[in-house]
Amino acid sequence: MRPITVSVGPLAAASANNVALSQTPGAAGPLTLNGSLVVGGVAILDNPRRILITTADTTHTFTITGLSPTGTVLTESFLVVGGASFSTLDYAKVTSIVISGAATGAITVGTNGIASTPWVRLDEWANAETSIQCNASGTVNYTVQSTLDDPNSPTNPVIPSAVTWINTNDPSAVNATASLQTNFQFLPVFTRVLLNSGTGSVVATFIQANVANK
Repeated sequence: MRPITVSVGPLAAASANNVALSQTPGAAGPLTLNGSLVVGGVAILDNPRRILITTADTTHTFTITGLSPTGTVLTESFLVVGGASFSTLDYAKVTSIVISGAATGAITVGTNGIASTPWVRLDEWANAETSIQCNASGTVNYTVQSTLDDPNSPTNPVIPSAVTWINTNDPSAVNATASLQTNFQFLPVFTRVLLNSGTGSVVATFIQANVANK
């Protein structure tokens, strides 16, 4: 399989209210997107990254809708736990955030320092062995992850926001801070690199062993 290269970062400094300034909606409906990243009612992120919702309201569901870098519509819903929770998906743009009822506390929406590369779909027709090289630049902390969940499965589809990502079993590629090489001996469905923190970037290249006979 030809090499597939993806990247994550660098991320601008996190801000708790660069998507939506503090507000306390009196009924179910969309939040007002009025943070510093918002242009024409749409929040435009510096790089695809997680969305952070900060509020003491633990009783209402928040539904984020936005776009990937390629224009694919992304959406997910969750409750806020412990005062602040963030999305599982990485958004290039946020077009809407809806609360399911009247807020019981003030709400701000912004960004944190977490993001991931685009997902890499490995080839089930190729050999399982996959070489991985991560080139780190600047200050980073990152983890190589994989999953067997598949949103496109004809028998057991999992929505993207519910996919379970598992850290690689190579400890050197968990919370890594420098460039490295690692590998997969068993084939996952998707893989990615999660940027846990830092102001730098990671460029990851995946090369799978030669194509199997069909």
